Amino acid sequence: MTHVTLRPEFETLIDPYAPVGQVGTGFDFTEGPIWHPTHHYLLFSDMPGDVRRRWDAKRGVVEVKRPSNKCNGMTYDAELNLIVCEHATSSLIRERPDGRREVIASHFENQELNSPNDVCVHSSGAIYFSDPWYGRMPVYGVERPRQLGFQGVFRVPPGGGPPKLVVDRHLFDQPNGLCFSPDERLLYVNDTVQALIRAFDVEADGSLSNARVFASGIRSELEPGLPDGMKCDQRGNVWVTAPGGVWVYSPSGELLGKVRVPELVANLAWGGPDFRTLYLTATHSVYAIPVKAGPRHEPYMSGRASTGPDTASAPPASPQLATGDMQLDPRRCAMIIQDLQNDVIMEGGAFSDSGSPGHARQQRVVENVRRLAEAARARGVVIIHVWFIVEPGAPGVTLNAPLFEGLVDSGAMVRGSWGAAPVPGLEPRAGDFIVEKMRMSAWEGTRLETILKATGRDMIINTGAWTNMSIEHTARTGADKGYFMIVPEDCCSTMNADWHNASINFAMQNVAVVTNADAVIRGLG
Repeated sequence: MTHVTLRPEFETLIDPYAPVGQVGTGFDFTEGPIWHPTHHYLLFSDMPGDVRRRWDAKRGVVEVKRPSNKCNGMTYDAELNLIVCEHATSSLIRERPDGRREVIASHFENQELNSPNDVCVHSSGAIYFSDPWYGRMPVYGVERPRQLGFQGVFRVPPGGGPPKLVVDRHLFDQPNGLCFSPDERLLYVNDTVQALIRAFDVEADGSLSNARVFASGIRSELEPGLPDGMKCDQRGNVWVTAPGGVWVYSPSGELLGKVRVPELVANLAWGGPDFRTLYLTATHSVYAIPVKAGPRHEPYMSGRASTGPDTASAPPASPQLATGDMQLDPRRCAMIIQDLQNDVIMEGGAFSDSGSPGHARQQRVVENVRRLAEAARARGVVIIHVWFIVEPGAPGVTLNAPLFEGLVDSGAMVRGSWGAAPVPGLEPRAGDFIVEKMRMSAWEGTRLETILKATGRDMIINTGAWTNMSIEHTARTGADKGYFMIVPEDCCSTMNADWHNASINFAMQNVAVVTNADAVIRGLG
């Protein structure tokens, strides 16, 4: 199945030929997908079947709750308590890991809510939810009279309290999916009946203002599908269920492209160890699609479960982007300074004719790496120098690639020589580690992973030379191994800008968070 590119930006978010994999099928109507960031499983609901299920790669699909009160949308709060919209009870519920069940909201002005449908959590702890009346219809809920008289969007303040209506009570026919922009300055809410998305400004007190239509006409006479579930990615693009699958809008409201899915899609959520898999609940099935762009950082994504047997062994949560910056735990980070040796980037070095010294100067790579390393050390980040070192005569260096042939022919990187030494300004400091290699990747035949495991580091800030060779190879292998790779673009250089840009703008977008030195420094706190 080929996805539909309407603007070039779409292909920076998802490969147009990205496979649509079915991870489970045979259900009545799937909804409410949410990924657990530490235990690594997907929860999803089946409203007509009145059951909640989970999927993970080891066990497949298993049933976890029946009856489920015909639950619909789900998310987690920052403490990884499950927040559930229940159609049958007209309630928003918090389920704690120890099994305790708490009612967050069930009434407004002494009238029962219609049926909370979808929910999202603000970084302040406030909870926003939509309240159409689908849960009072047959099949998807329990048929019964409505009390409230309108369909609104509500906010529960941090710490709890009565829900507050945050939109005009007559603005929506059936408010459904909702999500924040990455900086939480906007809340998007769609309306299934009106087939549109509205944007609101989020004020300092959590109220909403300046309602306006963000996108409209989300319908088709040729294919089934309407706005339902909706999420925002890390770049501010809005992904909404629609005819044929999922439509993706830019922050300015331009339709960028369409993700094609074999069944009618009701909702979506990012998941996987690196939050680069899009899970879609689609009528009778659940599908998974690899994507290039991750989600906007939600509070639960950096949460840690306080209890549970899987916590100690679970893979880490992805480094997240929020308000355009990364948020990194220095205790989980290591910085690699790779191949920044005299022969590689200095005039007079063995590879000076390649253009490498000029591009290193253009990138200010030595200064940027030095500045980032100093900031990282001060915050407790492990610094690892990776050097290409050969013995005189280059024993053990295979001649299977032009790079290695050139290295041997030029007598480069020989132990103890000026060419093998680190460039001035990037000498190791007390407490730094040194790793030696004889391949392009920092992983092959080295003790790099031993150091990372011993120091408990799973996020790698990948810097040095050469961007399209050593840096890219290291990023690819690191991603394959399950590490989260971060590449500050201005801390890398190669032989020329074209090769650098090709690697940064295309190849590494699939395997790393590509950013810059200043963003990493801010992210480290």
